[in-house]
Amino acid sequence: MKKFLLPIVCLILFSCGQQEKYYLTQGEIFKTSAQFKYKYHRDLKEEIFARLDSFDLSLNPFNPQSIIYKVNHNEAVEVDDWFITVFNKAQEVSRISEGCFDITCAPLINLWGFGYEKMDKIDRETIDSLMQFVGYQKVWLEGRQVVKADPRVQLNASAIAKGYAVDVVAELLQSYGIVNYMVEIGGEIRTQGKNPAGRAWNVAILKPVDDITGRIRQQQEVIPLSDCALATSGNYRNYYIKDGKKYAHTINPATGYPAEGTMLSASVLYPDCMTADAFATAFMVMGVEKAVALAQTIPAMDYLFIYSDKQGNLVEKRSK
Repeated sequence: MKKFLLPIVCLILFSCGQQEKYYLTQGEIFKTSAQFKYKYHRDLKEEIFARLDSFDLSLNPFNPQSIIYKVNHNEAVEVDDWFITVFNKAQEVSRISEGCFDITCAPLINLWGFGYEKMDKIDRETIDSLMQFVGYQKVWLEGRQVVKADPRVQLNASAIAKGYAVDVVAELLQSYGIVNYMVEIGGEIRTQGKNPAGRAWNVAILKPVDDITGRIRQQQEVIPLSDCALATSGNYRNYYIKDGKKYAHTINPATGYPAEGTMLSASVLYPDCMTADAFATAFMVMGVEKAVALAQTIPAMDYLFIYSDKQGNLVEKRSK
């Protein structure tokens, strides 16, 4: 009997002796950069990107094999749990924001050149024709089937799925017992525990300076973030200039045109990144005053809105 004890004791000692350290894993999803820092006894890059590859097959509108792509092309498909979670949250935020957030804006996003397709002609007549099948009330779930009021309804979940991908990776790390981590995908972030220095994770909110290259990274704020998520939406990176006018990627579902106003950047803190991501987009559409009024009614939500005053100066409005 004693001859079996030595291997067991050695295994226990080996497991207990595994040293934890901070690993940095980097890559790309949804055509944007991703990085994950976590304290563990081994690198989890393979597991993380296997999970993200599966996620991509659910909600990436650019991937012809994905569920959302098949939904948009009216192919017979059953949606998975990830799709259902994102769809239900999107509908919830749409109702709360009175339609300022709407994942059925895909045709308009494509029209303006920010989606997975691009149309050549942009005029009021074309916009009016597309608006006939834009509206979150025109699509719903029956079990695992997506039902559309009009087969031309199309979905683009990019303004919420990226935040949910952050949550998916965070939950994967937690399943391994990891208590110190930072997950970042395309600027959307969720953290828990402490950074390698033993403090809360320092996260920068960038100054909303027009820069389509993404190289200008002036810091507006640096905040300590722990056990929380942060999502930022802004019109200073994804835009183009045509005939001297700036067209940004945030589309107003009510007008069919890119959102206009003084709001330059909306940063939202919330326990989960999916909710923060969706509301950050909704707030960009709503404008400063309406965004502040709504954010103050949502428990556990904090915000930092950056906008320009009449003189062109950057001004902040933030929660207490």
